[in-house]
Amino acid sequence: MADSETFSCQSNGVVQPLLTDLYQITMAYAYWKAGKIDDVAVFDLFFRKNPFKGEFTIFAGLEECIKYLMNFKFSDSDIKYLQSVMPDVDDGFWEYVSNIDASSIKVYAIPEGSVVFPKIPLMKLEGPLPIVQLLETTMLNLVNYASLVATNAARFRIAVGPKIQLLEFGLRRAQGPDGGLSASKYCYIGGFDGTSNVLAGKKYGIPIKGTHAHSFVNSFQSLSEVAGQNMKPANDVKPDGTVMELTEKWLQKLGLLLHINIDEANKGERASFLAYAKAFPSIFLCLIDTYSVLKSGLLNFLAVALALHEYGYKAVGVRLDSGDLAYLSRRCRDAFSKVAARYNLPWVANLTIVASNDINEETLHSLKEQSLDVSKVQVQMHADAVFYVCS
Repeated sequence: MADSETFSCQSNGVVQPLLTDLYQITMAYAYWKAGKIDDVAVFDLFFRKNPFKGEFTIFAGLEECIKYLMNFKFSDSDIKYLQSVMPDVDDGFWEYVSNIDASSIKVYAIPEGSVVFPKIPLMKLEGPLPIVQLLETTMLNLVNYASLVATNAARFRIAVGPKIQLLEFGLRRAQGPDGGLSASKYCYIGGFDGTSNVLAGKKYGIPIKGTHAHSFVNSFQSLSEVAGQNMKPANDVKPDGTVMELTEKWLQKLGLLLHINIDEANKGERASFLAYAKAFPSIFLCLIDTYSVLKSGLLNFLAVALALHEYGYKAVGVRLDSGDLAYLSRRCRDAFSKVAARYNLPWVANLTIVASNDINEETLHSLKEQSLDVSKVQVQMHADAVFYVCS
């Protein structure tokens, strides 16, 4: 078994000896009855074909498997429950089960995160036949989903290339809390750069990302909700007016430059951007498609961003969550370039554009062909394929 200092011993509380199929326990009992408890067996964990009709798989889940082995022990309550559902089993078997652990198991494995291929063992477990049998289902479960998600993530990384950041935002659509946490971890192993999942950030050290949603924008209806509010300038900057006053001045200038009717720029949206700018002036990134990207969101964002600049802060960028993402990203980049050139603000040309929505691998390839101009892609990962791992 791997050196215990290599891994944190703490495992998911759900991952325990009873997380198995009943037939594993019935087989273990039959082995015991047949006097085969000291027989040595070798179980190979492998898969028959790559997921997603692909040419490779990313092996994941090894760390969780090792944690499981290190903590493998039937509790008194486990034994009591099993006795209640298997009343005809000899008491001697339950005494045997209560004393076993995985300390005698030898594990041979390919490094986690490796590219692997069908029918080649990912792991070999060697040890007493009944114990290895009892481990089988749980080990498969820990590798199956993990490898599926990591492989899917790697395919996304290949689709966008090495320069664009990939962010996993799938917690709300995940298969329960454990599925959400695992997806965040294995997307990161597969090549993603960060996650919205705060618990995954705490547990695994994954960078966490996130700004605001449409509900935040919709919660503001007029500029009066932020009237009279202001913020402290950065360093020794002395702006000529409040952020709201400067925003309205920039709105007029930008409307003329970009040929956008400022009367169509939603005031509630602008109020929400001002509120968010006050809360996070140094990492100001806005979702700009709540109403209309080109008629409202883009203009409101730029007006607030340039007002913030007069307060000594540089905005980060925008997020697009609907519509023709490739077209809208190019239009946003064109607007940023015009503003940068007109007002001699080079940093504006390089503002971040984040694309999100229901993005899958096929969508990414299509967007790339359409010259998607973004810095980051935010993905709500779907683990809707089946990946079989067989002993």
